[in-house]
This record gives sequence, C-alpha cells and structure tokens, in this order.
Amino acid sequence: MLNNKLTKTLGIKYPIIQGGMMWISNAELAANVSEAGGLGIITALSFDSPEKLADELDKARLITDKPLGVNLTFLPTLNPVDYDSYIDVIIEKNIKIIETAGRNPEKYISRLKGNCASIIHKCTSVRHAVKAEKIGCDFVSIDGFECAGHPGEDDVTSLILIPKAADSINIPVIASGGFADGRGLAAALCLGASGVNMGTRFMLTRESPVHENLKKHLLSLNETDTILVERSLKNTLRAIRNSQAQKIIKMEERNATLQEMAPLLSGKNGKKAIETGDFENALIACGQCIGLINNIPSVKDMVQSIVEESTEIIKKLNIVDD
Repeated sequence: MLNNKLTKTLGIKYPIIQGGMMWISNAELAANVSEAGGLGIITALSFDSPEKLADELDKARLITDKPLGVNLTFLPTLNPVDYDSYIDVIIEKNIKIIETAGRNPEKYISRLKGNCASIIHKCTSVRHAVKAEKIGCDFVSIDGFECAGHPGEDDVTSLILIPKAADSINIPVIASGGFADGRGLAAALCLGASGVNMGTRFMLTRESPVHENLKKHLLSLNETDTILVERSLKNTLRAIRNSQAQKIIKMEERNATLQEMAPLLSGKNGKKAIETGDFENALIACGQCIGLINNIPSVKDMVQSIVEESTEIIKKLNIVDD
C-alpha cells in the first residue's frame, strides 16, 4: 500500500508529502524531506521575487537530486503577484511537481502541464475536488477541518472528507489535516487516500526554520489549543490560541471590518514569529494534530518512524482470524 500510483507518478519512495507552508517550507526542510523518501515542497511566495525562488531551488539541489515540488498559492492580495514569472522559474529549474492552493488555478494549468508537470491541488471540499479533476489536476490534496491554516467553511473532518472525495473523483486523493504519525498514514490509506500531506508535523523537525522557542511552545500544546479566526471574513484560519488570536476573536465579536483587523492579520507578523520565537503576537497556523506530537526529530528519523509504524499496522490488518 505504500507503493502506489502517487509514489510511482511522483517518483518518491513513500506516500508522505510535506505541505507548502508560508515562510517555513524552504530549501533545507523540503530537500531533506525528499532525501528521506517523501516529497518536499518549497513555497514560492515565501520569496518576494522569482529570482529568490530560483536561488532557493538551487540551494535545495545541493542537498538532494530527488523529486521536489513547489507550492503556488493563488489568493487575492493588495499587491498583485506576477505568477507567470514564478512559473518561468519553475519551468527553468525543471520542477515537475506543483502544489496549487487557494483560488482556481485553471488559467495556469496548460503552462504547467506543458512542462510535463504533475499538479496537486489543495481543496477543502468535495465540490472543489471534482472541479480540480475537471480542469486537469493530477492529484487532489483534501484538507479536513482539523488542518492548520485554512480549512474552508464547511467544517467537515478528514474522517468523512477523505472517503467522500475518493468516491467522487477518479484521480488519487492525498489526505491532509490531522496526520502526524504512522497510525494516521495507515488510516488515510484505509479511507481511500493514496498518501498524506503534513504541515504541522514537519514544523516540529530539526530542519524546520521555525525558531527553537516557538518549537518548544508548540510542543507544549495539545489538541484543544488551536482556535478558529477570520470566520466573519469567510476566510477561516486555524491557529494556536494566543494573545493575537484572542484579540481578533474579540474584534470579530464586535463586527470589526477587514481594514480594522488587517494589522493583526498581516503575514509579516507570522514571519517575525518564526524568526524570533515570539509566539504571542502573531497568528501562527497549527493543526489539531499538535496534540499527537511529542518530539522534535530529524526529518529522516520522523519519516522512517511513520513508515515503520504504518507498515506494521497494515501487516496486522491483513491478519484474518479463523
């Protein structure tokens, strides 16, 4: 079960994908995930120019020659992004795996697939998964309500969303949201997924660029220590329960406008938190699976642990009593 269409198509050893996380999914993290047998993904928009993305991809290639992916997130912004220039870099650097997220990527599909790339689109609902297949995506990464970041507005958990998506489309499904160990990988495969996408688990690895103070704080949290913000904006975000999140909740309760909340929502705050370890004055995306995480291993050790645990579980499931 660990060797399937997902692994064969992407050229990876294990069906374990490190999700594209803003400011976190850099060359060192992604390359080490790929070197460990999974798929590492570098987040393009963490870099404020296509040239800087090119430099980061070159850094990754000094660590691994195994498949790498790039995340492109299409979101409305006050400062329009020149996506075509980022795609130029992706093509120039011969990246064959693209993780798209946010808005419909249809207008960019032909350019990406013209370079023989495989496209993984992140979705938060079955209807979006159906649309992703229709426009030509090769895989769907389906985000359950447990996930870090943006879980959508339908509040459907992975236990329901994964098999429903697998029943509704013909392309492989990647399970995302709530996965942090081998039990989760085995469960995802049993639910009809071809692999797992993990963000929060990879944040808490040695190669992650997250400041050590923030890593230690995250390690102290449990599954009830996340909170949903931006619900009033129809842009729900799951983040850790901290001072910044509580301030935003209070503003939403009094029907504050986006303009009023914008300074607290700024991604620059999150970047600063990752760099300095200040875990109170920024929205820090974190999934409910934080309650399952109790160590900060190397990427290699973590991937191997997940593989060994899931393999053992799958072997036990094949035992049939007389």
